[in-house]
Amino acid sequence: MNPPTTQTPTALAPPPPTWPPPQGMWTYQDYARLPANRFRYEVIGGNLYMAPAPNPKHQKVSVKLSAALEQFVTHRHLGEVYTAPIDVVLPELATPVQPDILFIAVENQDIIGDTRIQGTPDFIAEILSPGNPEHDRYLKFHLYAQAGVSEYWVIDPARCTVEVYVLRGQAYALLGSFTQAATLRSEIFPDLALPVSHLCTAS
Repeated sequence: MNPPTTQTPTALAPPPPTWPPPQGMWTYQDYARLPANRFRYEVIGGNLYMAPAPNPKHQKVSVKLSAALEQFVTHRHLGEVYTAPIDVVLPELATPVQPDILFIAVENQDIIGDTRIQGTPDFIAEILSPGNPEHDRYLKFHLYAQAGVSEYWVIDPARCTVEVYVLRGQAYALLGSFTQAATLRSEIFPDLALPVSHLCTAS
């Protein structure tokens, strides 16, 4: 009788990774697999957030503010202004966010990569959307403070107001809430004199 043969056990291949991943587990690589469509996607704290494309009033404010900042910054050689859509990766916090408008000072240009911003901008402005203002007022408010964004503007196109927050330690302090009749003040752009009425008109 022939002795029994022994078979070497075959190693099982690991199961394929699940996609899409559960909330809390999203990475930039997962984000990069999302379809290019009319939605805006962000990953904050491993959670995926999705919003529809901005409305015309939102975009009009964005165009006017970005043009004003671009002219101001370029004339003084202060740095670079960018507008959404653009990926901003805040290490350990967001992979990525897409701020409406951001500014990176000339001394911090090394965070500007070929495909995304890899680090903390000096300034961010978000324009509220009527369907989800809490996203910018609360979630991103705390995110940007934690990431170390020096100045954060929250713009409400419907009320035509601009709230300017400046970083004090690890939290934001309100520098001023400016209505349509006012002229904006800013710490990061100390020479900027921008009437709020240039950006919007209250509904």
